[in-house]
Amino acid sequence: MKTVAIIQARMGSSRLFGKVLRDILGKPMLWYIVERLRSITEINKIIVATSQHETDEAIAHFCQAHGLACFRGSQTDVLDRFYQAAKSEQPEAVIRITGDCPLIDPQLIRRLLLMFIESNSFDHLGLATGAGVANDEFAQGRFPDGLDAEVIRFSALELAWLEAKDPLEREHVTPFIWKHPERFRVGCLASEKDFSALRLTVDNGEDLELIREIYRGLYHQNPCFGLAEVVDYLDQNPALREKNARFIGQEGYEAFWPQKGENYKKFPIN
Repeated sequence: MKTVAIIQARMGSSRLFGKVLRDILGKPMLWYIVERLRSITEINKIIVATSQHETDEAIAHFCQAHGLACFRGSQTDVLDRFYQAAKSEQPEAVIRITGDCPLIDPQLIRRLLLMFIESNSFDHLGLATGAGVANDEFAQGRFPDGLDAEVIRFSALELAWLEAKDPLEREHVTPFIWKHPERFRVGCLASEKDFSALRLTVDNGEDLELIREIYRGLYHQNPCFGLAEVVDYLDQNPALREKNARFIGQEGYEAFWPQKGENYKKFPIN
């Protein structure tokens, strides 16, 4: 199954401008995301999808310097940007990664991708984290924010691109798919333990400080360290968990589920 990984990346974050190229151990944050994806041999190509806005010239230059494919599209219609980037390769499956998640776990993504390929029964399969599992109906174990990864069948992505009208669905790419289980075969890989009280994404300075500390502690032993190593390291250094704890629960996911208890029929898989 031809598989393309697409990293959404932009400079224009209101809380932490240029975060995707912020320094971690002497390299831009985006470099580590690419390094982790390159370790997954089942991925045929990696594309960075950024906007045509002048502020994102720096991302295009980064891609050129590191031999990465770069697609530039709409700044606001991210679904169109993502779809057009994927369409250029005509893949059967697309992995969606965001540029503010430098701790994506290659082993978990590989497990997710192989499950998608071998079952051949999903249109969308994601790790249990983020907006997709933020409603009241999902009671399984969740991964930390920052481990976000989704595998999408290209034909489902194309339908979303054609039919999604809500601005929220155009900005965030996949809600049109995972909010319509009557139309798409959707599932998620749940965690054996619940890690929803752990935040590993980068939206602000405190997040970045935590990520830098984790990389300082773990990167040189194993460049592609995963969630298990991060959890062990934080257990040994509990004060680090407090660096960004005040942002947990403030992600704004309620915008995706305006109706309390809104129906949610993803199939949790342990």
